[in-house]
Amino acid sequence: MILQNLQSKGARKRQPAMYKIKKQREIIDRKKVFADLTAIANDPDLNNFKQRSALLTKLKSVMESGREVIRARFEESNSGQDTVFSNSFLMDQIVRLIHDFATNFIYPLHNPTNEQRMSVVAVGGYGRGDMAPHSDVDILFLFPYKQTANGEQVVEFILYMLWDLGLKVGHATRSVDDCLRMGKQDITIRTNLLESRFVWGDEETYNVFRARFMDELVKGSGLEFIEKKLGERDDRHVRMGDSRYVVEPNVKDGKGGLRDLHTLFWIGKYLYRVNSPMELVDLKVLTRKEAQGFLKAQNFLWAVRCWLHYLSDREEDRLTFDMQRDIAEHLGYTDHAGASGVERFMKHYYLMVKHVGNLTRIFCAALEERHQRRPLIRFPGKLFGTKEIDGFELRNDRLTVENLNVFKKDPIKILRLFLVANQNGVGIHPETLRWVTQSLKHIDHKLQNDPDANEVFLEILTQRQNPDIVLRKMNEAGVLGRFIPDFGRVVAQMQYDMYHTYTVDEHTIRAIGVLNQIENGELVDDAPVATRIMGKVISRRVLYVAVLLHDIAKGRGGDHSELGAEVAEKLCPRLGLSPADSETVAWLVKAHLWMSLTAFKRDLNDPTTIKAFGDLVQSQERLRLLLCLTVADIRAVGPNVWNGWKATLLRELYYAAEDRLSGGLNADSRDSRVANAQMALREALVDWPTDDIEDFIDRGYPSYWLSFDTDVHVHHAHLTRDAKKSGADITVDVRIDTEIDATEITVHTTDHPGLFSQIAGSMALCGANIVDAKILTLADGMALDTFFIQDANDEAFNDKAKLEKLRETLEQVISGRVRPSQELERRQIKDNKHRTAVFKVEPNVIIDNKASRTHTVIEISARDRQGLLYDITRALRDLSLQIASARISTFGERAVDVFYVKDVFGLKIDSRTKFVQVKETLNQAIQNN
Repeated sequence: MILQNLQSKGARKRQPAMYKIKKQREIIDRKKVFADLTAIANDPDLNNFKQRSALLTKLKSVMESGREVIRARFEESNSGQDTVFSNSFLMDQIVRLIHDFATNFIYPLHNPTNEQRMSVVAVGGYGRGDMAPHSDVDILFLFPYKQTANGEQVVEFILYMLWDLGLKVGHATRSVDDCLRMGKQDITIRTNLLESRFVWGDEETYNVFRARFMDELVKGSGLEFIEKKLGERDDRHVRMGDSRYVVEPNVKDGKGGLRDLHTLFWIGKYLYRVNSPMELVDLKVLTRKEAQGFLKAQNFLWAVRCWLHYLSDREEDRLTFDMQRDIAEHLGYTDHAGASGVERFMKHYYLMVKHVGNLTRIFCAALEERHQRRPLIRFPGKLFGTKEIDGFELRNDRLTVENLNVFKKDPIKILRLFLVANQNGVGIHPETLRWVTQSLKHIDHKLQNDPDANEVFLEILTQRQNPDIVLRKMNEAGVLGRFIPDFGRVVAQMQYDMYHTYTVDEHTIRAIGVLNQIENGELVDDAPVATRIMGKVISRRVLYVAVLLHDIAKGRGGDHSELGAEVAEKLCPRLGLSPADSETVAWLVKAHLWMSLTAFKRDLNDPTTIKAFGDLVQSQERLRLLLCLTVADIRAVGPNVWNGWKATLLRELYYAAEDRLSGGLNADSRDSRVANAQMALREALVDWPTDDIEDFIDRGYPSYWLSFDTDVHVHHAHLTRDAKKSGADITVDVRIDTEIDATEITVHTTDHPGLFSQIAGSMALCGANIVDAKILTLADGMALDTFFIQDANDEAFNDKAKLEKLRETLEQVISGRVRPSQELERRQIKDNKHRTAVFKVEPNVIIDNKASRTHTVIEISARDRQGLLYDITRALRDLSLQIASARISTFGERAVDVFYVKDVFGLKIDSRTKFVQVKETLNQAIQNN
């Protein structure tokens, strides 16, 4: 009876229709295993408990053995396709074995009625036959009518066995009518049912359901289903950051990930009842090349996801930094000149997800042409019907051309298509974009050097409205990298660090968008000076081209600024720029980091700093251009990189350099700005006694008035007056700035040697990470030090209990009641950011006596970690060096701290022996982890 059941019609082998598993019995031999299970069932010495234990032990052994075979095959082949379908096959056999054991030995029915029939159905990813190593097992127990008592027992037995095997099971028990009713009401349930696949049991029940599902739910509802699935996709993209180019992408749910491919699969299956992209070729929905591209992208993403699951030993879909390096190695990516293996792997990843985006657009275009309904991809606009705009046909508010040959005959129309669409606020028809992609070969050397084509490109680049949007569309279609081959080299180029959020091409396009926002006055609150001077820039083209090219040489090895300047010197004349403008662009590309490095790493109150920077810039026009480029560059790095502190430093450097370059004749001279800041404070404190106001003003050096805005000056005035009235020796003030995800800590106390070290130690004890600091001493000898801190998750340090603990710790350490070094050693604080531990920063100490006339400048680069700043400042204290000012900066995993110091006699370090001692001591402090 058992063998007859195994070979019945309902027990035919059922693999996913699109794939055949090789050497299945190496993974699991179901008949052989069931023979062993039969022996367990017939063993008279086993009671129910022992029988179940023996069954579970056998199934666990079989499942683990099968998984080992699958993993071994994967490690040898890196075939994601083989692996996901093999996992699905293995799970099919396990489910069938449990089902047959239950129905043959535990709850047998010799003559089941129609109502007692049950079908075991795979749904979701399991239904597709797409199972990563730690994917959930989604099962539907399907009955012709309502569930029976026997069916409930069998279902319960199967579920408990699967759970005891350690599997994550999603399950539902429904009748055919239940499935149809719920599928009609809920698009997610309908999608799950669409992917359903018969596994075991009564096949007739499943066939009835499937026929009714296609006839009653699917038929006639195709466009409604498509719109809902594309809407779900758009919402998911927004939740995941709405970019394909984040540095830690989600392989499953991220933009261009597996879920986007699933969406295309669902739509194809819903409309055409296909099980494979290749079937869409016969239906002329996709070309063979496009269908093969779908399968290639899918197999690559499957392989990446499988490695994520295997290496993390759990269901993990986020491609984190630590995983990227390991997976790159497993997939065979090696270091090449200018690019590490992990960077090459991530570039391939980004190109693949970009290709998925192209497939989505192509697929939607084909569907729209077939169904002649409203656009499946909507674009804003007010034009409807059919008309002509600048040589292009406008259909349903989107530009199109007659056929593919239009671009072959006149390739410049490829560029003009994007320009005209942007100028008129309309979209481009997906089918036309498909023809653009197929016509990329016509963007050849001849077109690249065509003056008219380059003029069109410059017009696109310098559009007054949203040039970044049109450039991104050109990049997605492959046009931008084809027309500017040097840009093509940085498409999908990853920047393997924690500082840069986007790939080089995406960062560049975002920077152009930021520059456009500055020009249109949209960032007047965040970047007021850049907004004001943008109108004074003589050549917009120079600035926009410089932003386009500023990172164009990344990934080539060497200094990308120097190499990028060489690219600019060759490319700018081709674009039609004059020799003078070409020279300026090349200079800007070469100098694009100078302003931020000076502002963030040098004391802007030191005349030597301003003189050196002014000598580099040489003209006010270049200064204006460089500031706008710098602001755009920093703001486009990623969320929360730009903040008010950086804006203040850049603004101060700009004004100081402008003052020097103009010979002190500009209206915004240093003295006038100090006077204006003091006057603004007087006006803000109109209810204060005049003597109190002047007392506070007299205590602030010029650097103080230029370092903060009026709101902060008012806050400091209240803080210091309250401290003076109360007689408090130490005042710790806390303000949380949610806009920059940081907490501002202000410490007001008597200045003394080692104060900085004490504060840094207190922060480390409380788990706070210092990301910026401003060290100031007032004329009355009181320190007014400001620190911006974050927690371990790079968010504002805003927990009330932790903030109170920090306040207490600061007071105890500064008063000498607690020694940070002893506490830190006792706690053995370690860097707990495991996923970022892969980043290595070569420690470096630079001692510079030329950067300042009065101080020795010490610049330290090291891997950021908790307690680093404390170790450094304690070492400086032990070296008897006095810190006059400091610049604390964090660029992802890299900490760059700069200190202006003097020795105990108030002089610069001038002894060679002392130089060596300082360097050795600081190097030891950096590596004290």
